[in-house]
Amino acid sequence: MQQGFIGGNAALRVRVAGGVLLVAHLAFVAWYTLRPLDVPWVVPANLHPLAGIRADLALGWQEAARRIGEGLALLAPLGVLIPMAHGRLWASTLGSLVRTSAAGALISLGIALLQTGVPGQVVDIDSLLLNTAGVALAHLAVVPAARHWLRRGAERGARPPVRQEEPAQGRTPTIPRVGIAP
Repeated sequence: MQQGFIGGNAALRVRVAGGVLLVAHLAFVAWYTLRPLDVPWVVPANLHPLAGIRADLALGWQEAARRIGEGLALLAPLGVLIPMAHGRLWASTLGSLVRTSAAGALISLGIALLQTGVPGQVVDIDSLLLNTAGVALAHLAVVPAARHWLRRGAERGARPPVRQEEPAQGRTPTIPRVGIAP
């Protein structure tokens, strides 16, 4: 067993559930972002960072909040599902954040590259930035607290109370040998 992984049946169930939810979410994202759209015209691709966000802000705060929120929310569940599917309980917060954010950025980049061949879909560099930020924010909001809570539970469960028996008069106490062959 590798050190740092959650152990037992509960851990296996969490990892399997994380993997199933991850696949289901990625299937939804693929359907949502890669389906052909029937539109009368297509705007040009946005390859200038933050230009689309500035254009959204020019539309007013409500429309900007909706569009920016959609960009942040699309891949945000990956910030929780990737570490959940990985199953590591004792992991560096910074390392986990970097790995998860990089995976989110690569998935977003893959979607953007695939969108170039889909009618009606347009590549937008700002969506890549917002998707990656959404993954990082979801990770920061949930994963460190969840790992801390799970570690506390694992530490309590790993240390059962030790019951010591009083030796009978005239006999010396026996010390059980754990893990030593006779």
